[in-house]
Amino acid sequence: MSELRLVVFDVDGTLIDSEHNIIAAMTEAWAHMDLGVPEPADVRRIIGLSLVEACQVLLPWAPGNLHRAVAESYKQAFRALRLLPEREEPLFPGVREALDELEAAGWLLGLATGKSQRGVQSMLDSHDLHGRFINIQTADDNPGKPDPAMLRRASAETGVDLARMVMIGDTAYDMQMAKSAKVAGLGVSWGYHGLQELHDAGAVQVVDSFDTLTDIAAALIGDIPCA
Repeated sequence: MSELRLVVFDVDGTLIDSEHNIIAAMTEAWAHMDLGVPEPADVRRIIGLSLVEACQVLLPWAPGNLHRAVAESYKQAFRALRLLPEREEPLFPGVREALDELEAAGWLLGLATGKSQRGVQSMLDSHDLHGRFINIQTADDNPGKPDPAMLRRASAETGVDLARMVMIGDTAYDMQMAKSAKVAGLGVSWGYHGLQELHDAGAVQVVDSFDTLTDIAAALIGDIPCA
C-alpha cells in the first residue's frame, strides 16, 4: 500500500468565505427569472452542492429546464460580482498556515468542490494558491456531493489509498461523501452546516480552527495516536 497521504478540502465555507456572494448571485438569478426572493437561510443550506442540484433543492416544484436556466443566470451574476473589489471572498483565518504545515509534514493537497473549474481557477488566482493542490475535483467532471465519485477519482488519480485520505469540509454533504467513500471526514465549525449535523452525517471529528489540523489529520488515518 502506498504511504502517500492526501488531504482533500472543500472550498466554499471551508477555505473561503463566499456566503454573501452566493446569496447575492442566487437572489439576482431569481429576480431575473421572476421567481421572487430566495430565503438566505435556504441558499446557505445548499452551498456545497453542484449548481443544478442546488436549484433543484431550492425549487423542487420547477421543471428541469427552469433549474438549468436559473443555474445559468446564477453563473452570470456570480461572475459579475466577482469583478467588484468590494466582493472579495476572503480566506478563512489560518488557511495558508495550515497548507504550509501540511505540505511540510508530507501531505499531498487536493480539492473536492461543487464549484466549476472556472470558479476554482478564479479562487486560486485571487489568493495566489496555484500549485498548492495536486488534485482538483469539481462539479464539471463528477457527480455532485454527496456522491463519493470525487474522492474515489482523487484516489485513482493520485495513487493514494482511500484509507490514507482525509476529507475536510463544512457541510453534511462533505461528510456524507467521505463516509460513502470510506474516507475519514473532518468537519469544520465555521462553515454553513451545524456541528450536530456534521456529526450525524459521519464526521469523525469537528474542529474550531486550522491550528491543530496536521496532527488531527494524521490521527484520523492512524499515523499517530488520537489525543
